[in-house]
Amino acid sequence: MSPANPKPAVTIAALTATGTAFSDAVAAAVQGGKQLTAAKNAAREALLALLRQQAAYVQSMGNNDLTTLLSSGFQVIGNSSAPAPLDKPSVVAIENPASAQLLVRLTPIDNARAYEVRMSYGPNGWQAAGVFTQARRVILENLTPGTSYTVQARAVGGSTGYSDWSDPVSHMAL
Repeated sequence: MSPANPKPAVTIAALTATGTAFSDAVAAAVQGGKQLTAAKNAAREALLALLRQQAAYVQSMGNNDLTTLLSSGFQVIGNSSAPAPLDKPSVVAIENPASAQLLVRLTPIDNARAYEVRMSYGPNGWQAAGVFTQARRVILENLTPGTSYTVQARAVGGSTGYSDWSDPVSHMAL
């Protein structure tokens, strides 16, 4: 609470309780199951509803005055349309989900529409492995078991087109 926002639309206690309920639901949903996922989604929507309500209140009390808005404790987000380069993704993990396959997990990048992946093995140079829409599940198939593959990825999209290539990571196909 601040002098510019004397009576918030949502109490700190309500936000804290709803945030805790959402965190608990996320932790429970890790075990899987439709009911736990539905409970997590409901808790998320409840938290988002309170946050939207609070944000609308702070914005209305700010009267388009930056100093007043900043005194609320909330961050101000601009609507800049300046080109911003995409961050470079990282290869978080490479796993062997099946014979002759690699499952690559990347860090998700804001404003990326897809991820371009390339790989290299033996004396061969870099070869395109495909463009994938999910950072957490990139499946590379038809690989030679016992061969070590080096993988790199870059984000596609944003206002600049492509990010830099990730650092290379090697893993053997089984």
